[in-house]
Amino acid sequence: MSKKQHSAAEDIVTVDNKTLQRFKDRGYNEDVLPKTADKRNMNKKNYFTLWMGAVHNIPNYTAVGGFLFLGLSPINVILAIIISSLVVSAFMVYNGRAGSKYGIPFAMQLRSTYGVVGSKLPGFLRGCIAAIAWFGLQTYTGALALVILLGKLWPGFLDLGGDFSFFGIDMPGLIAFSLLWIVNVLIALGGGGSLNKFTAVLNPLIYLVFGGMTIWAINVAGGIGNILSYTATGSEVVNHPAMIGYLIIISSIIAVWAAPGSSVSDFTQNATSTKDQAIGQTASLVVAYLIFAFSSVFILIGGSLHFGVQEWNVLNIVNKWDSLPAIIIAVLVLLMTTISTNSTSNIIPAAYQLSALFPKKINYKRGVWIASIIGFLIMPWKLMENPDSIFIFLNTIGALLGPVAGVMLAQYYIVDKQQIDLDALYMEKGKNQEKNPYKGINIEAYIATIVALVASLIGQFVPALSLMSDLSWFIGAGLGFGLYALLKLRKTNTREEK
Repeated sequence: MSKKQHSAAEDIVTVDNKTLQRFKDRGYNEDVLPKTADKRNMNKKNYFTLWMGAVHNIPNYTAVGGFLFLGLSPINVILAIIISSLVVSAFMVYNGRAGSKYGIPFAMQLRSTYGVVGSKLPGFLRGCIAAIAWFGLQTYTGALALVILLGKLWPGFLDLGGDFSFFGIDMPGLIAFSLLWIVNVLIALGGGGSLNKFTAVLNPLIYLVFGGMTIWAINVAGGIGNILSYTATGSEVVNHPAMIGYLIIISSIIAVWAAPGSSVSDFTQNATSTKDQAIGQTASLVVAYLIFAFSSVFILIGGSLHFGVQEWNVLNIVNKWDSLPAIIIAVLVLLMTTISTNSTSNIIPAAYQLSALFPKKINYKRGVWIASIIGFLIMPWKLMENPDSIFIFLNTIGALLGPVAGVMLAQYYIVDKQQIDLDALYMEKGKNQEKNPYKGINIEAYIATIVALVASLIGQFVPALSLMSDLSWFIGAGLGFGLYALLKLRKTNTREEK
């Protein structure tokens, strides 16, 4: 192995061809091997455009409507969202450092934390269940937008199929879902290169469209003052103290990133340097959320004031516009952001994880097809028929990933001290590996994860502790990090005493 120096302060570890071939001979496929220097082609610019679409998507705009019911003023909601961007970027950068330094994907970083056998369960939950479920749901959400667009362009489209129903979805919905599914698959099959080109086109469109929508909202609301003085009304309003409201918003936003943040090494493994991914991701998330904080609050409140009804679904606001060209442009960009989110947060991580779980039978492209087909077969429109059950399910998966992230961070920074033995990590199969630190199951990691998971979920079952569920990611990640570090420290001290 060799080191490629980038500055006096940092370096990245690369493997030479001889080492890479040795790992291949041990049965590891190309998709889970450390990235060589020639494949590290993502720089600051690539990372800057990477997450823009993942911020400006339809579910995130709807979530902001919920934030306005926390009893905070619009300006406080905006500030809380901006602060959240700093927390999210720190999480993404620090958890992505192992990937950028060693060129390893999430599956191998997870193995370095939970062990070869132990990594399979959290990897399956993140890369398969959570990612595939969210892939289907995001595709269906995008399909709702596409139905609006096609209905505006061709009113007869909405009547196609008559009473036809495919397990609960009508013909227009099925056509829209299928079209978006195909686009998502094609972009995912193109991998990082295709995604870089897609986000490069999407990035300037986001500035133009959401900037334009914000200006429209200010005009129809009668000025910024009317928007900032707006107060949400209704039985749903919960008047939390300001500090609690801030923490709930920050926890909610970082929980959205629990899955992509846990597997961020799938993207940082391609970094030209750890510095590039740190600068690029931070700039991407802070700038994206700075725009999103103002645009989301202004558009939702401005639209509500203009149409005389509290409207927290950005699609409904767009659908009420009189200008067909404006509707087309806005919906197209919302569709593109949904596709970008699906690629970065769902289908690509799922494909990599399937490849890691079955390295001899599934490569990345096969993983894309398998995950995509399952995402179709689970019929996400059926899951949406009962919102309570699906959100309980997805919140449970999200709550698990907080503790997983905390344990991963503690392993890399506290236990490993940012040093990973790649030769041991890519262990030789069938050989004596008793002294290999990555063998089997890391019991301490599982104990910390389970305890932290119980703590982060207990509020869903004990009403008096409901606030803990609202802050589940912070509680899960913090407790997972602290408990795992203590267990490892105690184990080390016990060994030294003996």
